[in-house]
Amino acid sequence: MKHYITFPRVEGTASRQAHADLPPGTFERELGKEGFFGPATHMYHRHPPTGWTAWDGPLKPRAFDLAALPGEHPSPWDAGPVLHNAAVSIRLWKAPRTMDHLARNGDGDELLFIHAGRGDLFCDYGHLAFRPGDYIVLPRSTMWRIDCGEPVTALLVEATNGTYRLPDKGMLGPHAIFDPAMLEVPALDDAFRAQQDEREWRVRIKRRGAVSTVTYPFNPLDAVGWKGDLAPVKVNVADIRPLMSHRYHLPPSAHTTFVADRFVVCTFAPRPFESDPDALKVPFFHNNDDYDEVLFYHAGDFFSRDNIHPGMMTFHPCGFTHGPHPKALNNAFTPKKPATDEYAVMIDARDALEVGAAARSVEWEGYVDSWKTPAPPKAAE
Repeated sequence: MKHYITFPRVEGTASRQAHADLPPGTFERELGKEGFFGPATHMYHRHPPTGWTAWDGPLKPRAFDLAALPGEHPSPWDAGPVLHNAAVSIRLWKAPRTMDHLARNGDGDELLFIHAGRGDLFCDYGHLAFRPGDYIVLPRSTMWRIDCGEPVTALLVEATNGTYRLPDKGMLGPHAIFDPAMLEVPALDDAFRAQQDEREWRVRIKRRGAVSTVTYPFNPLDAVGWKGDLAPVKVNVADIRPLMSHRYHLPPSAHTTFVADRFVVCTFAPRPFESDPDALKVPFFHNNDDYDEVLFYHAGDFFSRDNIHPGMMTFHPCGFTHGPHPKALNNAFTPKKPATDEYAVMIDARDALEVGAAARSVEWEGYVDSWKTPAPPKAAE
């Protein structure tokens, strides 16, 4: 456990309650350690903390239109990394048709988030039907393939050399956010038995980033039964019941869906806005201290961002302050509608992420400028 020098103190004009009752004409900024779990201070500024007029250098907010990525990927291993570090690798996979081989990840657990398309997943453990909004966790070295009912686009989040777990929900109890009973596991059903055959099958195994191919004279997905407490699981974003507070804007960590080694996966789902007139209704300005933050926009109206559409990804690396876009500040306390209307996947990584070639090819270079505050007009001489 880390120990910090902590001593609560109030200096100058400040609110005693974070994210509410801001002094008139001020903008709140949170500086914290360990994401939103460590000690923190709230600053109250005269100007928006993102009100820059120019930005030079590589550290900047970035956005990628992954929906515009060209090409198709018959295998998940054909999809190049979008963002990655030693603990996590994020890829966007566009599967045009049913896979003619099996995949197996020897590098870590795989999380599939189905952004578009429907079909059936077959794996060692049986059969799972899937639809948009499904999270599917595949334990490391599971053999699997998908049968596409229609072309599939999926966000793949690999827990490199790690394992996915459910978050500790503390005093909320284990049934909050979503009940573990909502998790579905594959079934050894008629569809699974029907796909078993005696023809030749290839298994493409990824280990340390390299792919090896093993060929069998039969379909190795030939299980007749299994028992144990390790299996793939599936849950849909529609089954997530987000935490809410009508008097306090909760931090993103309240929406954690899965945890892994040195990163977390959170889900933003529709929820009512805070009803207290003095509570912030938009994400508060905060420093990206200790974590790189990634958001994949799945569906809906992304109220805190301008010019963002489904299939885009934003990347806010550790080291600067960010928060709502300038236009969203107009609705900081008086939203235009009673509830949010968005689904998004957030990945917070403890270690610096590298930007892959795939992401750079579809980068929106003007994203950093979309935060700008216009310079005031010069006084007449």
